[in-house]
Amino acid sequence: MPIRAMVFDLDGTLADTEPLHFEAFAETLRPEGIALARDDYFTRLIGYNDRDCFAVVLGEHERPAGDDRLAALIERKAAIYGAMIARRDVLYPGAAEFVRRCAERFPLIVVTGTLRAEAEAIIGGAGLRPLFVDIIAAEDVTRGKPEPEGFLAALGRLGFILRPRPSIVAAECLAIEDTAAGIAAARAAGMRVLAFHHTADAQALAAADLTRPSIAEADLDDVLRQLAAD
Repeated sequence: MPIRAMVFDLDGTLADTEPLHFEAFAETLRPEGIALARDDYFTRLIGYNDRDCFAVVLGEHERPAGDDRLAALIERKAAIYGAMIARRDVLYPGAAEFVRRCAERFPLIVVTGTLRAEAEAIIGGAGLRPLFVDIIAAEDVTRGKPEPEGFLAALGRLGFILRPRPSIVAAECLAIEDTAAGIAAARAAGMRVLAFHHTADAQALAAADLTRPSIAEADLDDVLRQLAAD
């Protein structure tokens, strides 16, 4: 089945922001007496949205994790992270060029576990926002990756955008990811997956249809040829 649309993750895929997310999580949790280990974040928690990450960590430390507590931590972390991304260019080398090549041929949408304001700041700051039909952000789903809810919402939005052309199906969407959680979510939604080794090794990304070392080394024509041959 040919590809008709592309669904991009943001953190760790287009933007080198996972180290910043870790720093913001760690700084937010420090006043709670919780020391978040870098290796723990990158091997186990990466790919979770803010709410799920805080809920897991608080639960493991036997701390209250009610809605009000989680909301306060998310707000504190958002302020810290927002200040970080406002001061730097966070896109991976080659990311903007790859997005532009894809946008010439397909409708694009973002599915991210980050907050909408953060996603808009990164994509808009890079001048790429007009290339995406929409952003499905943390506020738009009740269950983040590895659950498929965000990808299913993207599929519905793409179907609306592409009318009156034939309805798009999940297998015609290529998800671009960098984590096992993201791959699991996209696969559960029925999409094919291209994964970049930006934040995880090949073994962790083995469930993807294709992998590449980085977005800078991804050739769109080669990717589409390989998917068509499968």
